Amino acid sequence: MGSFSIWHWLIVLLIVMMIFGTKKLKNIGTDLGGAVKGFKDGMKDGSSAAQDPNAPAAAAAAPQVSHPSGAQSAQAPIDVEVKHKS
Repeated sequence: MGSFSIWHWLIVLLIVMMIFGTKKLKNIGTDLGGAVKGFKDGMKDGSSAAQDPNAPAAAAAAPQVSHPSGAQSAQAPIDVEVKHKS
């Protein structure tokens, strides 16, 4: 009752292949492999950008807007009214 033998796993694999079919399992495997590869590439790009001192800082820094009065205060939301033509 503790561990499954190789014969148990082969029977489970056979049942899964009969239920889903080999084409569906191939598509699932391809999608899963692509997702893992994309995740690894994203992690590699993120770590290289964090370690590269010559990387452009434009993505990290937001542009600052100064007020005409020169006072540094929190920006208030801008209300915009949209009028539709009938």
